[in-house]
Amino acid sequence: MRTVQNRKLKFIGCEIIHREACWLAATSPALVDLEFLRKGLHDLETPDMVARVQAAVDAVDPTAGYAAILLGYARCNDGLVGVTARDIPLVVPRGHDCITFFFGSRAAYREYFDAHPGTYYLTTGWSERNIDESSDYSRPAYGKQGVMGKLGLTESYEQMVEKYGRENADFLASTVGDWRKNYSRYLYLTMGITDETELIEEGRADAAKLGWDFEVRQGNMSLLSRLFNGPWDDDFIVVPPGRRIIARNDERVLDVE
Repeated sequence: MRTVQNRKLKFIGCEIIHREACWLAATSPALVDLEFLRKGLHDLETPDMVARVQAAVDAVDPTAGYAAILLGYARCNDGLVGVTARDIPLVVPRGHDCITFFFGSRAAYREYFDAHPGTYYLTTGWSERNIDESSDYSRPAYGKQGVMGKLGLTESYEQMVEKYGRENADFLASTVGDWRKNYSRYLYLTMGITDETELIEEGRADAAKLGWDFEVRQGNMSLLSRLFNGPWDDDFIVVPPGRRIIARNDERVLDVE
């Protein structure tokens, strides 16, 4: 599809891209209805994420006149693998995870990722939609339903002390429980949708507290813009009714069965 002019589209995506998706829907020549699923679906076991995305797709009224359903997800823990188009085609960006959306392409993300290992990425969505904001270590959005929850690693330190004893709680907190041990820097990607000054300064302060490096870089809206406005070229898969999404372990990342 080269143009979405006067088309009616349905968007289903992660709330991480809430601001960007709302802005693109407001400025698109298409009529786009938006639906957001809670941040952190990738924290669930893969079949659980697939089932939730499929349920959202299946709930779209086939008589509503949508030309396509836009999925605001990347491969993300294989949580799209097996999702099937019903009566309406699905359009999905090719990408390993949602950070691709903020870099604008798989190539740009890969270049930065390879050059800067140990980076934790921040955007408005990642900064504004954390769970348990009173804690320095925000817990998974899906709590005990997710993989970490099933391992018993979503409790606070005090809850772990009560449940396992202080020595075991210290061990859990210093090993598996402290996810930040794998990182040494923040990159904040600005997208130009709103004033991000306060969020940037919060990230900078958090980096200083952790002893991490901190960088701010201009993001790129081009991939998300093409999701909403076309063209749906080789950076996307279009899944016809009755077909399903599969994974590719190469530069295609995702494909149609």
